[in-house]
Amino acid sequence: MAEAKELKQLFVVQRPPYKSENPKLALTHALASQTAEIYLDDGETVLPTIAFVGDGVLNALNNQKSMDHYGISSNENHVQMTLLIDLRVLVCKEDLEARGIDAGRLADGSALGADMSIEVVPFSEIQKEMEAADQLLFF
Repeated sequence: MAEAKELKQLFVVQRPPYKSENPKLALTHALASQTAEIYLDDGETVLPTIAFVGDGVLNALNNQKSMDHYGISSNENHVQMTLLIDLRVLVCKEDLEARGIDAGRLADGSALGADMSIEVVPFSEIQKEMEAADQLLFF
């Protein structure tokens, strides 16, 4: 029997949720990475994690109104979906503090039935995730 292989992907979102679709692409790619398993051999898995740093932390805020204003789903909704399918979502503690944002303002997937929550972590933990990743993608 083949040894199990886990491909660790880390999506690092550094841009704010406006003036660019890059943050939403990171979330969409992370969500879609779960479908890649149909192409993998038995025992192989893809393990995506999303980390919000710098202005990217603004993507993880709750009460986004993009559907009301633009008729499109919000990054908040995408974050909730990632939590619903049990992907890790990390938000840099220092970057929240630098912007005066309380962790209570972050998106919550419980309304959709998610068991997981956003993890507010120091940048040192995000750095460890970067070092452990097989694929590191910046958005």
